[in-house]
Amino acid sequence: MNVWTRPALWWRAAVVVFAGLGLTTGTGSLVYFTVLSNVIVFGYFVGAVYWMVNRRTVDAPAPRLRGAATLYILITALVAHFVLNHGANPLPGLGPGPDRLTNWSAFFLHYVTPALVVLDWLFLKPRNASRWRDLPVWLSFPLSYAGFTLLRAALLPGFPNRYPYFFLDPTSQGYGWVGLQIVQLTVEFVALAALVIGLDRLGTLAAVRIKGAPAPAAALESGN
Repeated sequence: MNVWTRPALWWRAAVVVFAGLGLTTGTGSLVYFTVLSNVIVFGYFVGAVYWMVNRRTVDAPAPRLRGAATLYILITALVAHFVLNHGANPLPGLGPGPDRLTNWSAFFLHYVTPALVVLDWLFLKPRNASRWRDLPVWLSFPLSYAGFTLLRAALLPGFPNRYPYFFLDPTSQGYGWVGLQIVQLTVEFVALAALVIGLDRLGTLAAVRIKGAPAPAAALESGN
């Protein structure tokens, strides 16, 4: 198999490029879930590209880790767009201006990379590899992130950017309010993780064959 001619390889290479651009052109640090999720995506897809070339396969490695990366980057996109930016259009900030580079970095991290990763999950192989028991394992990372952020802020009051997100900041409304925010987000993340697993287990609408036509996933991987 000549994997170099397969769209799956180049799609995953594009994930590496855009995640890398977002991480290197911005000023965000590892205190942000956005940066951490993109680092996970970047590392996984670098490994995936290497695996595909080395094994001459269009199948990505460690599909359950791929599912976790998909969930984390999807959380990043949805929280950024709806919770932090209140659904605002990100495109106007990409024009000329002093913050253009920072805005492009945020656009890559919050929109471009998540879109590429989700499409990879929906259309490229392997399929039907995640398990329902993966759900609590996947969710342990965002919950640990929230717990660690609060613990670090309590133990290190002088730490820069103690509360990187407003819903983790107890200074104005207290820890009870923060706890309610975490519970609400956890419920939403559980539903999101179930959707990610369910789409994989069902094969998604993209894998449905209509009147014997090849599924879009097969068409994409065959280069048609």
